[in-house]
Amino acid sequence: MADEKNLNEEEEMTVTLTLDDDSEIECVVLNIFSAGDREYIALLPMEGAESEEGEVYLYRYSETEDGTPVLDNIMDDDEYEIVADAFDEMLDDQEYDELVSEEDLDD
Repeated sequence: MADEKNLNEEEEMTVTLTLDDDSEIECVVLNIFSAGDREYIALLPMEGAESEEGEVYLYRYSETEDGTPVLDNIMDDDEYEIVADAFDEMLDDQEYDELVSEEDLDD
């Protein structure tokens, strides 16, 4: 289970995850997005092997009534597959938008 401990609203938003083995890892928030009828968050570790490999962590995302972020593990394989596909599609769209923008600059 991951616990959200620190959400800074500076240049880039970061969270400190506490992993199952009680180790902590600092992550950059890549995006908060919808898949199905839920919100999810994509996190990129800032240090360590996970960072070097570009491993992205996906969690369910919600907020309490006072606006405190809550992250929950995705336990269901089918749900994870839907979320991973939505994240991949979002990345593909961003890459396409960047390519189109570059072509516009070249003209």
